[in-house]
Amino acid sequence: MAVDRDLAPPVPGPGRPGNRSLPDRLNFIARHDLPASIVVFLVALPLSLGIAVASGAPVAAGLIAAVIGGIVAGLIGGSTLQVSGPAAGLTVVVAESINKFGWGTTCFIVVAAGVLQILFGLSRIARAALAVAPVVVHAMLAGIGLTIALQQIHVLLGGSSRSSAWNNIVDLPGQLLNLHGGDVFVGGVVIAIMLGWKYMPSQIRVVPGPLVAVVAATVLALLLPTGAERIVLDGSLFDAIGLPEIPSGGWSAIAVMVLTIALIASVESLLSAVAVDKMHSGPRTNFDRELIGQGSANVLSGMVGGLPITGVIVRSATNVQAGARSRASTVLHGLWILLFSVALAGLVQQIPLAALAGLLIVIGMQLVKLAHIRLARRTGDLLVYVVTIGGVVFLNLLEGVIIGLALAFVLLLWRVVRVAIVAAQIPASQRWLVTIDGSCTFLALPKLSSQLAKVPDDADVTVEMTVDFLDHAAFDALSEWVRHQESHGGSVEFVEIGSARMADADAGPPARGFGRAMFDDVLGPWQPRAGRQRDQITEGVAAYHRSHAHVVRPHLDELRDHQDPDSFFLTCADSRVVPNVITNSGPGDLFTVRNVGNLVPIEDDASVEAALTYALEQLDVRSIVVCGHSACGAMGALHRGDHKRATGTGIGAWLAHAQPSLDRYRAGHPVAIAAAAAGFGEIDQLSMVNVAVQLETLHRHPAVRAAIADRGVTVSGLFFDIATARVVEVTVDGLVRIEDQLAAAELV
Repeated sequence: MAVDRDLAPPVPGPGRPGNRSLPDRLNFIARHDLPASIVVFLVALPLSLGIAVASGAPVAAGLIAAVIGGIVAGLIGGSTLQVSGPAAGLTVVVAESINKFGWGTTCFIVVAAGVLQILFGLSRIARAALAVAPVVVHAMLAGIGLTIALQQIHVLLGGSSRSSAWNNIVDLPGQLLNLHGGDVFVGGVVIAIMLGWKYMPSQIRVVPGPLVAVVAATVLALLLPTGAERIVLDGSLFDAIGLPEIPSGGWSAIAVMVLTIALIASVESLLSAVAVDKMHSGPRTNFDRELIGQGSANVLSGMVGGLPITGVIVRSATNVQAGARSRASTVLHGLWILLFSVALAGLVQQIPLAALAGLLIVIGMQLVKLAHIRLARRTGDLLVYVVTIGGVVFLNLLEGVIIGLALAFVLLLWRVVRVAIVAAQIPASQRWLVTIDGSCTFLALPKLSSQLAKVPDDADVTVEMTVDFLDHAAFDALSEWVRHQESHGGSVEFVEIGSARMADADAGPPARGFGRAMFDDVLGPWQPRAGRQRDQITEGVAAYHRSHAHVVRPHLDELRDHQDPDSFFLTCADSRVVPNVITNSGPGDLFTVRNVGNLVPIEDDASVEAALTYALEQLDVRSIVVCGHSACGAMGALHRGDHKRATGTGIGAWLAHAQPSLDRYRAGHPVAIAAAAAGFGEIDQLSMVNVAVQLETLHRHPAVRAAIADRGVTVSGLFFDIATARVVEVTVDGLVRIEDQLAAAELV
């Protein structure tokens, strides 16, 4: 796998990364990635030591994992800026593995988990891991944080952590009665610095808080007679390297542990990579390659005695914020940890265990995020969050996550398949209305039968179905109820607003309908069916009766004795222009007049004149709109001069009313110039000029002028571009995008 090309991104301007000279590459790394790598190293060093101690592993195992995570995962992984190493998210499961199988076998498990991660990456299933419910991941991390804090508080008090979270809680009062003052002081200093570091001036906060806290506590422990226990290193980093032990039995338990570590490390790495991608504008993560890189690092880490490795969001965020531009920063931070571990290992042995305990308590509690709790409460997932935390803390990580996922799935199933069913008599009527809204399946049968039982046997009923899924069990129940009603003299009318249809329910396996199909059914044109003649009008009316007639009926009921339209809407007779669709209007909104070419004749036509006068003087419309459209046949004929060659026909006489529009277009009307600049063709330019000319004609009309003066009636033009389904406003001297006009109105 080639990785040399993404050691540094290309310089601004033309050229590929491979074309960058070596001096340019080194200069780029020195300016951006070298400083960032030092910052990440300072953050990663104390965290790696603390995680090793919390896991019950050799201290050097944390350093080994940090070195390999930085170099191997940094070079091979699919995320340019993600930093990998030992992570708090795996602390609990690693500690459990060490207690159950021993350290040597745990290293074997890490190797096997790495192989499994590589297989995940080669199988290209990385994105499937992102399907885990976020609330379960948040709760898993919170549970890990609480478990770490419960363990390390005993260490901070001068004791040792117990075998389980429950024992840590039960034995805490006794530990408080026998605390060691020196350890409490050292750990308290670390906690105080960690919590207060964010309030320090930004110039000081350039130095990582965890490093300052551990160094300060170590210095105080050396200067003061605290008696705090310190870290013990058995030789150098190279002395700690050892091969894994192959288990002699218990393979089923080991397989479960391998799967647990592989899944948790993979999910945590991928979620961290997603978060890192949101922090920068560089190359996006290749998730399959990231798993291969993480797996390769875990194989090597387990082979030489290191902790399991995963992408770590704290270090990765620090990397981005420190100005890293390429994976060179991640690799260099691993080299710095290696150099420190070899040359300055003696300094590590001066660090008090209580200092690392204080550090881990803060890190653990930071995994419990109030923002995640608020989000879970807001989204109705608080129960999943609490149950998952309880399972992780009091059972184990795998069982807690499985319980959380199962509960999240049950909750999702309930939300998806639930249905609202209500049967009630229509006020002031003998008719009953049954509304069914949601997914109607066999799970809804108890509610469906109880509601249908409320309806008298001989009642006339309207069943309003806003249903996206209808299975055969629900269809059978409804069909049987319909037969029962009709046999007792009642009647049942189905109004199917949703995408699922009764007529299709027994034609094959049930399938979920989607919202787009419903809109296509209502807004799309008739679809011809081969093989038989159809009366499209009759079938269309029948479909209207079955679906949205019931929805529009209440609105029409309010308008049955009068109309109060907002606009007089003059548009072309073209079948592709649907005024109520392009204006998102309904019954009673538009007083529509249509003719060929959307013309306002000055003379020899009483139709437009009568409609306009009626709309202004009797209906008191608030606006007048003229709407043209693209690919207009009338404007095409006008542009070609067809109206002059057809003088003896009705179309020739009618298009003569548009001659002023053609003359103004040829004279260079400003609307034509604006339309040409926007990329419209000549026919469409003429259509827009025609709208502008009709607006001028309307402004000269006596009734329009009086309405403008008396009531502030507005006169405006529109152009509907059929190819893009977009509408543009046409003024007497130009074009205005509707979005721009609305933005200007909001500013006012």
